This record gives sequence, structure tokens and C-alpha cells, in this order.
Amino acid sequence: MATPRRAVGPRTHPWTETPEPMSQPSNTPPLLAARGLRFSRNDEPVFGPLDLHVDAGEALLVQGGNGAGKTTLLRVLAGLLRPDAGQIEIDGRPANSSDRSRYIAYLSHLTALKQDLGALENLHFLCGLQGRRTRQMPGNALAIVGLAGYEDTLARQLSAGQKKRLSLARLWLSPAPLWLLDEPYANLDLDGINLVNRMISAHLRSGGATLVTTHGAYAAPPVRNRTLTLGNSTTAEALA
Repeated sequence: MATPRRAVGPRTHPWTETPEPMSQPSNTPPLLAARGLRFSRNDEPVFGPLDLHVDAGEALLVQGGNGAGKTTLLRVLAGLLRPDAGQIEIDGRPANSSDRSRYIAYLSHLTALKQDLGALENLHFLCGLQGRRTRQMPGNALAIVGLAGYEDTLARQLSAGQKKRLSLARLWLSPAPLWLLDEPYANLDLDGINLVNRMISAHLRSGGATLVTTHGAYAAPPVRNRTLTLGNSTTAEALA
């Protein structure tokens, strides 16, 4: 586990610095909607057909056991896998690669970090590729996720939990309104779990939306949410 290269004071989480609300005119369509979505692997059905939608300001919790298709669903929605059938819409339009790059920030099991770059260099690099949320800076994002003092630490020297926190800092900087989070609590301690919940709450308050996959072992973030359970028979979404 890497240690900081300089002493740091008490950890703070400046959640009062909520990003500027994203413009949400009335009567807008869901940020993300899918209809009749189905996916199979080697002729074996993984999920579907299923319908889902997520509106600005809410979270959709996708639950299910191992092999239920949670990660696969997020990869299909992100455009990394092609479904067998169904339609996906982003902000009321058929999803395309341009809209996905603008609207979606995807947090997967893989950290997508440059292992030989420092933590701060990684964030600057990713902001150069994906853009940056207004008035949010990489150094501030590191402080938010509890990595102040690790700016120059190489990614390969970080622990699994610290790498997850660095990925969360990248997520916080993203200007995308729709977060797809695949098991975001993995490799995190209780403080890290609370960090994820605070991030989701702040993102939704700013007008964003989130899909979160979970085994159901963690409490849902204290936000407006619905649940979609994948399995042998996919349950309908229920307002929480």
C-alpha cells in the first residue's frame, strides 16, 4: 500500500462544492431508456428482454447474483457490447457513439489507469481525453476521494482501494451526466463506501443520473432510486 510523500492535515470532503446543476428543461425524456433489450453469449441467454429507464436526479440499482448479467448489461448500455435485440435511447435519441462519449461515464472493474503515471498525472491525462466538469480541478478531486498527498505516487504503487479511489476521482471530474457504476463499492472500506454514496448523492442533486450494480450486500445510497433485479426472472422496477 502506497503512503503519501508529504504529511497531510485532517481529511475533508468539500461536498458543499456541488457542481453546477445540469440544465434540465421540463418534460424532457429519460436520460437513458432501453426497450426489449436482450443479450446472449454462445447461444445462451444472459438477460432479457427487459425494459428500463433512468431519469435525471435518480439512481437505478441493478441487483442480482453472480452471472445474472449485471456487468454485461452495463457494457451493453455503454456500447462496449452489441445486444441481440432491443433499442437504447440517450436523452430521447437512438444511442450512438458520439452521444455515449458525451453522456456516459463508465466505472468498471478495471481501473483504466496508466500504471507508470502519478495519480495527478493520470487525472490530467484522462481529463484531456474525456473533458472536465466546470470548476472542478484534478487536485481538488484527489482531496475529495481522500488521496491528498498522493499526487506524485505512481498508480502501480497504489493499493487496490486507492486505485478505486483514483478512479472515483476521475469519475467526479467527468462532465457526463449519466454514470454507469459496476460494483463501485468493491475494494473499499466503510469510509470508501460512504464516499461513493456521497458522490452519487451530489451527482443526482446536480441533475445527473446513475446506474449502480450491486450484489445487494451494501445499503443503497440515500437518494431517489428504483431497483432492477436480474436473474432467472427479471423483476420489474420498483420505486424506492
